Amino acid sequence: MIADLRSDTFTRPTPEMLQFMMQAPIGDDVYGEDPSVAELERKMAEMFGMDDAIFCPSGTMTNQIGIKLLTQPMEEIICDKNSHIQIYEGGGIAYNSLISSKLIDGDRGMITAEQVEAAINPDDLHQPISKIVALENTMNKGGGAIYDMEEIRKIAAVCEKHALHLHLDGARLFNALVVTNDSPKEYGRLFKTISVCLSKGLGAPIGSVLLFNGIPRIKAVRLRKVMGGGMRQAGLIASAGTYALDHHVERLNDDHRRAKQLANALKEAAFVEDMYPVETNIVIFKVKNSAEMVKTLAEKGVKCITFSPVHVRMVTHLDFTDDMLEHTLQAIHSI
Repeated sequence: MIADLRSDTFTRPTPEMLQFMMQAPIGDDVYGEDPSVAELERKMAEMFGMDDAIFCPSGTMTNQIGIKLLTQPMEEIICDKNSHIQIYEGGGIAYNSLISSKLIDGDRGMITAEQVEAAINPDDLHQPISKIVALENTMNKGGGAIYDMEEIRKIAAVCEKHALHLHLDGARLFNALVVTNDSPKEYGRLFKTISVCLSKGLGAPIGSVLLFNGIPRIKAVRLRKVMGGGMRQAGLIASAGTYALDHHVERLNDDHRRAKQLANALKEAAFVEDMYPVETNIVIFKVKNSAEMVKTLAEKGVKCITFSPVHVRMVTHLDFTDDMLEHTLQAIHSI
């Protein structure tokens, strides 16, 4: 048996999702004529109480479009130093938006309203103009950490006070929502733009959605087009997102339960020196040499990744079963 815990992007469509995809009505979405894409966009916008949404191939694209919609060259984005938009999107902030980054050292990747306010540049021609704040929820590099809604409200208040926009990289936002029971509409009220991945815990094969308020749809669609995100009969994959929203949200609790069981076993393992709190489906633990530990686990049929020279990451997901969990627990106990 092989247990693949490298990422929740390794999920594959369930038979029921595949059947739903095959029955989806489709058209040419570049012409605005794909009913399944339109349905997914409508469903997401309505769920979050936001003005509109566009379907894109990837979360990197939805993040990059969202940031570019809200900025002009010579401006600056404020975010945590370990944000996905900063370290995992190929320098896209600089390349696509021609803006700089003000990086904050948050707590497990989560920044505070006080830190945001302190990071805002004064009106000084020597410095870029602070224009946008970006949060990531859940926080990948923070071990799936969840923002407290009250802190988000405080950050939003700082943004409003200083006329800054607020963007959310919500790649794993539904993982947070099933734990906190916060309202998606509250997020829609606080953020100007929200990026949500469908291809991680929700289990769709491809795609992300960018939600936005107060922005003409044509501007978002133009940016998607110029970034190469105009897709034709995209309803085949958009329909998978619709199915996931209807059937795969509550089951995220299963991923979280399995992650906590992994964490409990790792806490007792002699080779583990420390680990992050486990709130959702990401487990990050510290060892002497992460590359050697990943190799050792792979030899025992457990795939995971290095997250630093001394950190290992495991991510539970739709295709990680209880049998695979038991297999992984036995592997941990055997080291």
